[in-house]
Amino acid sequence: MKTIFYSIALSVLVAAGSSCSKVDNYAAPDVTLKGVVTDAATGKSVQTEQGSGTRIKLLEISWSSNPTPFYISSFQDGTYTNTKLFAGKNVISAEGPFVPMVQVDNNGKTIVDKSQTVDVKGVTTVNFSVDPFLRIDWVGDPVLNADGTITTSFKITRGTSDPNFQQDVSDVAVFVNSNKYVGNNNYDNRYTPTLSGSNASSSVGKTVSLTTIGGPLPGKREYFIRVAARIAYGLNYYNYTDVKVVTVP
Repeated sequence: MKTIFYSIALSVLVAAGSSCSKVDNYAAPDVTLKGVVTDAATGKSVQTEQGSGTRIKLLEISWSSNPTPFYISSFQDGTYTNTKLFAGKNVISAEGPFVPMVQVDNNGKTIVDKSQTVDVKGVTTVNFSVDPFLRIDWVGDPVLNADGTITTSFKITRGTSDPNFQQDVSDVAVFVNSNKYVGNNNYDNRYTPTLSGSNASSSVGKTVSLTTIGGPLPGKREYFIRVAARIAYGLNYYNYTDVKVVTVP
């Protein structure tokens, strides 16, 4: 009986060892998806926040009619890249500080759908053209004042004529930081001036100038500056200018 028992036990151990030694032979994901989100009227990229602004939404429909969304965050200049995807057919759209590409009514019925269905393989480029909620344009370059502060001038206009996406501007900020990744998620609040309430909502269409707060900025360094504004809609994403650099000697 002992011999039979040991034989059975040995067989179980061998089987277990065999199952544990199996190797995952699936190829690693090596497909690249890249592109840019641009303003339909100007052709310029829609500036955003690094890692927490515009995002690209993928729904892989190769194997399921109800897939779990996968998201790719854009860089702050509006471009995006992911080099570790599996090949497959995807429904792709962009989400951010612009008129939604996919819209539903109060009953859940899709009334607007500007998503793209794409076979993602090799190196695939998918670009998007959108209407931003707001456009923010520099009026000249930021000026280093004699007292060590910086004054920035800009103009905010509507990026869409659709009244459903023309809510009041809730706040405006001139974000200041000591590195190039500057935005609502990465700035120095000791120097960043802001507008809110009626001061923000009344700024549309006007040339606005804001000066850094907190006294003179420490010298012998560069400061990276962006203007941002947002409307009270959805996730309250900011629209941005590109980044300007001011050197304080």
